[in-house]
Amino acid sequence: MRNALSVDIEDWFQVGAFEKTIARDDWDGLESRVTRNSDAVLALFKRAEVKATFFTLGWVAERHPALIRRIAEAGHEIASHGWDHKRVSALTPTAFRADIARTRTLLEQLSGQRVTGYRAPSFSIDARTPWAHEILAAEGYAYSSSVAPIVHDHYGWPDAPRFAFRPVKGSALIELPVTTARIAGRTLAAGGGGFFRLLPYRFSSWAIRQANDAAKRPAIFYFHPWEIDPAQPRVGAAPIRSKLRHYSRLGTMEARLERLFVEFRWGRTDAVAAAEAARLG
Repeated sequence: MRNALSVDIEDWFQVGAFEKTIARDDWDGLESRVTRNSDAVLALFKRAEVKATFFTLGWVAERHPALIRRIAEAGHEIASHGWDHKRVSALTPTAFRADIARTRTLLEQLSGQRVTGYRAPSFSIDARTPWAHEILAAEGYAYSSSVAPIVHDHYGWPDAPRFAFRPVKGSALIELPVTTARIAGRTLAAGGGGFFRLLPYRFSSWAIRQANDAAKRPAIFYFHPWEIDPAQPRVGAAPIRSKLRHYSRLGTMEARLERLFVEFRWGRTDAVAAAEAARLG
């Protein structure tokens, strides 16, 4: 089974863990490592002979246009991650529509691709924002991968389906929730990022096999370029929990990814979305 491999293109200072510690107005004055790290991801993918989807912030694309062209030229999908990592729940419907339109226009100009996929910053489409899917459908997106069907202190929509579903009646839009695992009646996060770094590798492998073999569904996996960068700056003022989540085991990430690419079959999210749309009919 082909699983969806994706990268959320954002710099180390733009993550949800630091959103209350680092002001957006300070971003341009901080050391940017997103180009270096994204190029390292591209090299990793080339060695592993895998294609992926890069959910990209418009803020990053505006400052690093050559990076977007390199990603597209390597055969990967360019998709939208919104403009500057504002959570959907922090936007009005009007502001959300403007945010995704601005981002899509720039990404399409730079990549030469049609942008058909979207991922909300911090998986922030949830029960509070049903209008977000309606706007994505109205704007012609083929799929979203913006829902985490879990309980978490930063995000989550625990009542959402665990696998692909159509969130808007009468629309072809597909939602691809990030992968979770079921154990002892609980739904646990298992789709990548910090969970992949912090938990034993065998848990992620087991969770993906649970999706592929037991549920007969593809896994939706993601990570960030900064997660393979142990030398990134440290934010001393951040809460302890945020620092533990962000910095732990960065040095192990690349080797873990290489192992994952060998163990499972991977591809772009748009291809997985199309297959799931055909299944749903």
